[in-house]
Amino acid sequence: MADGGPGRHGESIGDLVRRLIEDARAYAEAEFALLKAIAEHRAARARKAAVTLAIGWFCLFAAMTALVITALVSLSFAVGPLLAGIIVGVPLAGIGYYLARRGWAEVKKLTADPEERAALREAEKLP
Repeated sequence: MADGGPGRHGESIGDLVRRLIEDARAYAEAEFALLKAIAEHRAARARKAAVTLAIGWFCLFAAMTALVITALVSLSFAVGPLLAGIIVGVPLAGIGYYLARRGWAEVKKLTADPEERAALREAEKLP
């Protein structure tokens, strides 16, 4: 049996190794097909969510534009166009600046999340 001859069930070691390689290849292909199906499903869901989000954002932007124009026109009759622009524009600019700074700070935190780094270190230790 040490010479590569037939084993207990009539299969040679070469046949067993060949079958092992074929089984491993079939398993890897099935695993890859599963991961590909999961990725395609998630991509389709993400695409649908992105389209919905874009349409919602556009509607909100249009509504805000209409409200700002209405406020500007209404105030311009009472205080004049320049002062109306200042009254409406300065608070909006301040709110926008605050939200942009806060959002950027949150984005910067994504790469420095200690909990995530700890979880990744623990995952690297697993066999």
